[in-house]
Amino acid sequence: MSRAIDRADPDPSPYLSPDPTGVAAAAAVIRGGGVAAFPTDTFYGLGVDPFNERAVESLFAVKGRAALSAVPILIAAPGDMSIVAATAPDGAAALAEVFWPGALTLVLEAVAGLPAMISAGAGTVGVRVPDHPAPRAIARAVNGPITGTSANRSGEPPMKAAGEVKATFGDALGFVLDGVCGAHDAPSTVVDFTVDPPLVRRHGAITLEALLRICPDVVG
Repeated sequence: MSRAIDRADPDPSPYLSPDPTGVAAAAAVIRGGGVAAFPTDTFYGLGVDPFNERAVESLFAVKGRAALSAVPILIAAPGDMSIVAATAPDGAAALAEVFWPGALTLVLEAVAGLPAMISAGAGTVGVRVPDHPAPRAIARAVNGPITGTSANRSGEPPMKAAGEVKATFGDALGFVLDGVCGAHDAPSTVVDFTVDPPLVRRHGAITLEALLRICPDVVG
């Protein structure tokens, strides 16, 4: 059974530091316009450069996913939010301060230049700092954000093991970074700050009660 997080202090990280050689290989694939897979605090993720429209198209093709679905973005640190988000309301910043790194995705107004496919044409972006060293290290290595959509074919369950990812996607991926994903099965909680009041779009690893302690305006 998945365990929802209902407190502000995260558990001590159980993850080993990712192999620097593997991080460099994943970053090289992403910089070159390819798709790399890596462990996260929830499931294995698929990363491309979100500002590279052809790479984003490749990501959709790999997943067999309709272009009507938005793509989440992972960043290395809260200070990188402005790379992809045009604005960050006070409530969003407050939640980020408490729950990042962690399983919280904030939906914000996207910066100009981010391909429309990232937001499915909505002009928004879902962004988070994952509580796992691997995607943060890759984002630092590429010196920018990376996509973090779950590693699965559209309509199928997300995967937690590198072997499953390799068997499912094969040569469609440029690199798969070995590692251990988070222990819980709940996805990130998604809070949309492009509407007023901010709305929980997806209930996940962080409970509504925990969100309300920090941002009482959130509804869900």
